[in-house]
Amino acid sequence: MRFTDAGLPGAYLVEEERNLDERGWFARTFDIDEFRAAGLELTVAQSSVSWNVRRHTLRGLHLQLAPHEERKLVRCTRGTVFDVLVDLRVGEQTFGRWVAHRLDAASSRGLYVPPGVAHGFLTLEDDTELQYQISVPYEPSAASGVRWDDTDLAIAWPAEPQVISERDRSLPELRSLRLVE
Repeated sequence: MRFTDAGLPGAYLVEEERNLDERGWFARTFDIDEFRAAGLELTVAQSSVSWNVRRHTLRGLHLQLAPHEERKLVRCTRGTVFDVLVDLRVGEQTFGRWVAHRLDAASSRGLYVPPGVAHGFLTLEDDTELQYQISVPYEPSAASGVRWDDTDLAIAWPAEPQVISERDRSLPELRSLRLVE
């Protein structure tokens, strides 16, 4: 596995090393020893799938608050997404900064999301699926996030979202989000 800085402290693009033969290829998408050797922690407590019917579906920007913060490994297994991370770690030099990466099934590149970093995506194709490996069980009372269209963040989405849940429409802007240092 190859780990490349994803643009925020503790966030990494994770690329598998494919073993090719006449059948196709085989690759490990997660190896706890390789993650630890790279200085990354991810004990998987939950795996989830996000399937999205329509292109330009937006999900996020979500995170879990302390003490239920989660680490995630996200991988697009069908279709293509514009995947966004926003640093919401109070006291971090990159607080309020966002980065984006294109994830797609063809490359099968993953994205490691550290605690305190919000995650969201916009689908760029119909019938898009993401696979999540998450470090802690979901705790509804710790669910939080920030609006996708917050003018202070000014995220350069590649297209106008067409499908957004009411929950995601009602997330607060960064300036009104209550975060603890």
